[in-house]
Amino acid sequence: MVARCLHCVLPEPIGPAAAARLRTAAAFAQVLPISDVRLCPGLLFMVIRARAGAMLLALSCATTFCAHAASTNDALLNPLFQDSAVLQRGHANPIWGHATPGTAVTLTLADKRVSSRADTHGHWEASLPPLPAGGPYTLTVSTQDGATQTIHDILIGDVYLCSGQSNMVLPVRRTLDVDSEIANASNDRIRVLSVDNVSSATPLDSIPANDHWLKTTPANVPQFSATCYYFARELQKTVDVPMGLIVSAWNGSRIEPWLSAQALRSVGGYDDSLNLLERYATDRTQADALWDHQWKTWWLSRPGVTADNAPWNPAHISSKGWLPAPIDRGPWQHWGVPSLASFTGMLWYRTTLTLTKQQAEHGVALSLGIANEIDETWINGHWIGTAYGGVARVYAVPPGVLHEGDNLITVNVLNTYRDGGVYGPADQRTLRLSDGSTVPLGNWQYRVVPSAFGSPPRVPWQSTSGLTTLYNGMIAPLGHYGMRGALWYQGESNTGDPGNYRALLEALRSELRTRFGADLPMLIVQLSSYGPSPTHPGESGWADVREAQREVAAEDAHSGLAVTVDIGERYDIHPANKQEVGRRLARAARHVVYGEALPPSGPVPAKAKHDGDTVTLAFKDVTGQLVAYSGDHPIGFELCGATQGSCHYAQADIHSDQIVLHAPSANTVTRVRYCWADSPICTLYDNAGLPAGPFEFSLSSTHSHS
Repeated sequence: MVARCLHCVLPEPIGPAAAARLRTAAAFAQVLPISDVRLCPGLLFMVIRARAGAMLLALSCATTFCAHAASTNDALLNPLFQDSAVLQRGHANPIWGHATPGTAVTLTLADKRVSSRADTHGHWEASLPPLPAGGPYTLTVSTQDGATQTIHDILIGDVYLCSGQSNMVLPVRRTLDVDSEIANASNDRIRVLSVDNVSSATPLDSIPANDHWLKTTPANVPQFSATCYYFARELQKTVDVPMGLIVSAWNGSRIEPWLSAQALRSVGGYDDSLNLLERYATDRTQADALWDHQWKTWWLSRPGVTADNAPWNPAHISSKGWLPAPIDRGPWQHWGVPSLASFTGMLWYRTTLTLTKQQAEHGVALSLGIANEIDETWINGHWIGTAYGGVARVYAVPPGVLHEGDNLITVNVLNTYRDGGVYGPADQRTLRLSDGSTVPLGNWQYRVVPSAFGSPPRVPWQSTSGLTTLYNGMIAPLGHYGMRGALWYQGESNTGDPGNYRALLEALRSELRTRFGADLPMLIVQLSSYGPSPTHPGESGWADVREAQREVAAEDAHSGLAVTVDIGERYDIHPANKQEVGRRLARAARHVVYGEALPPSGPVPAKAKHDGDTVTLAFKDVTGQLVAYSGDHPIGFELCGATQGSCHYAQADIHSDQIVLHAPSANTVTRVRYCWADSPICTLYDNAGLPAGPFEFSLSSTHSHS
């Protein structure tokens, strides 16, 4: 994973107040190798390459904004507009860039010519009139003071935004039949712009200058988003125009960082965290202190936790509940401790580091190795940093935190998926001194946090689990680029707390339409299956997110759903069959975007009613009739009362486009559920081979969606 920092914004793991913590950039460079240093007015930008291969960042800012980064080489056009770009057919295309303030700007494309003028900040914008699909064209921009820029090989077609988390990121090289897919990838009319991972506390105006539009070739396609690419390839079979794909997605990201501050405030419940984020943008030292207080307050409010149960506090060290941590064995799931073998949740780690006076005075960085997934780290009760993801942590140590004698290092780690905890080579866990030497960290202990404590608050400026950070860094820089639609494949990271997902997804859709067009179609990939299959009815965060996705798509005529629960992999959260995901998205687009009269996503429930000791479900969007795979009866149906835990499996019979469920106690039934689990077995399809997706349906409900 590559993390970048632009316009004086600092993502993890160096930070968030690294500017105050670094004694000088030169001193810190003695500890971490700096691979690149770039300067613009008021900005020191350092890219620090860690052993794990991640890009760790540190910077010092005299101001909080750098209006026009030197890396753009003073180009007239915004970096989105470059050789091989695709512009949207059929409607006006905004084009913008930067020039000398007050200068007149002229654009020419094909036989179209438009003019603009740079404002007092140098920003200019013009609108090219609508053009039909075609090209290649040349776009030339010139100014009255003699500056000019020309970009070549411009196509006019349909442009789609592809956003979300790791299943949208997953590249073609990790999909089925990859050798053949790569060898046969030669299509000049599918082009992809992959936006680099950028996290920011404030909105940016440009993507990184080294992000390029790439044509589909065997050399380029292995790194393309598989879902996005296979969608365009399938869609081109019926919509024969060039396809431009802008991929703005980040592994492991929650939905909240993809929303603007305004959108999150409209949802409600985020004001305090957004206020903290605003403080971070102007005073990071104070934001650090406020965050430390907020996190500690959360911990001390847990059931049964008292003031002397503060693991970060050296004044309250206790041996109760602490056990030796065999970190050398790797993630805690690999320790051979039965209770941790499949545990996802939270652990405390601690160790004591004994220092001489000279060592304490010259300690500049704490290196922990990998800490997966989210850590909060303290030295002697002083919070020094937090980060997200399975990358090595290296935190600057503020002056005065270390002292001669014993120093308590405490790390809290929250893990929600697979390998969790602090691990990696022992030589990565050290205190680094200003002269380049190190003091090893050993003799770690751990303590398990009860699951009943719930999830802790998340620092709002963290890249993939914060608030607004990815909107600011990866959506806002797209401006009002002409789009035909948006694809959204995300939700896995929100399955732990799915209650607000529907409102957030609705807000995201509204946000995209405000930016890219009032009726922008949105195509949602419903979560696939992952984890053990159920043996009895139960509650499921995965099912809750799927239901939110279904409801959001069903309520809006310009939204569509691609059901994927039947093509998941129980043991892999990243299923490889992205070709079928692309086919189902393309089918949904043919109906939702292009108005083709066909069922967009397979059978969906329309009505439900009691009839004696049976409940009858009527389905719509059925091609032919309903069929059950591998049996005479479909499985996975549940009849439920009004309370949690009241669901029971029900026998189901198919009658053309209806399902009849048998329920001896039908008078107590208020809901019907289908395929309601993390990894359900779903066997109901239609004659087109399309699955009926998971749902929860009230017996009094009547849903309609054209």
